Amino acid sequence: MYRLIAPVIGLFFALSVLWAFGNGAVSAITEPAQPTAESVFHKHPKELSLQSDGWAGTFDRAQVQRGYQVYKEVCKACHSLKYVAFRDLQQLGYSEAQVKAEAASWQVPGIDPNTGEANMRPGLPTDYFPSPFANDTAARAANNNAVPPDLSLMTKARHDGPAYVYSLLTGYQNQPAELLKQFPDSKTPSGLHYNPYFANLNLAMPPPLANGTVSFADGTPNTLDAEAKDVAAFLVWTAEPNLEKRHQTGFWFIGFLIFATVLGFLAYRNVWAGTKH
Repeated sequence: MYRLIAPVIGLFFALSVLWAFGNGAVSAITEPAQPTAESVFHKHPKELSLQSDGWAGTFDRAQVQRGYQVYKEVCKACHSLKYVAFRDLQQLGYSEAQVKAEAASWQVPGIDPNTGEANMRPGLPTDYFPSPFANDTAARAANNNAVPPDLSLMTKARHDGPAYVYSLLTGYQNQPAELLKQFPDSKTPSGLHYNPYFANLNLAMPPPLANGTVSFADGTPNTLDAEAKDVAAFLVWTAEPNLEKRHQTGFWFIGFLIFATVLGFLAYRNVWAGTKH
């Protein structure tokens, strides 16, 4: 009896699954999802052109140094760079002495050699940039229950990375009246800030930059736009410090392939020169 019933039960379940799947597919096609505030008012990143763009891109070291200054004077209060060591700054044109002095200006976690207790000490070139918070709990307590993300790989972790960073930093604005008219329940909660370039339109980070936030020694205008571009360029470097080497390797590899192709063709012509085709 069981051998007769089991196939029937299996067929019943298989047909049920197929019916549910088919019904869901038809519903998805014939009944599109209702629009939400995020789907209507979320914006794609603005256009951003950096010297590091493209297959032959290189870093504008003056710009990246300015971006590091923006990070140091503004962003480091909340965001870490845990995958970047102070010694890496030499790639930006800083001398060994400058890197040592820069590292020493930061306080990093250490161990007292006499007592074995945890303490803070001046940084060394081999140290990595320290986190501004002892742990995630402390980070949440200081940032409206949100943990500021590490910025080391931010331009790799987000679609249109540098353009996303630039757009987010320059995109803060008042919530549009049209949004509240269409979606009355989508008012920006207290303690959050409206930004159409953020996925859900509201984020805990207040506007970190403004005109004149940082003063650049080279005389570059310290507008909000310039500050945002510079820190975006810096974060491209933190995410891919070997970008220039990768591009150079690509040039050599392509050159080798062209040379090998020409050499192979000439060898072919030489080997088969006396053969009638």
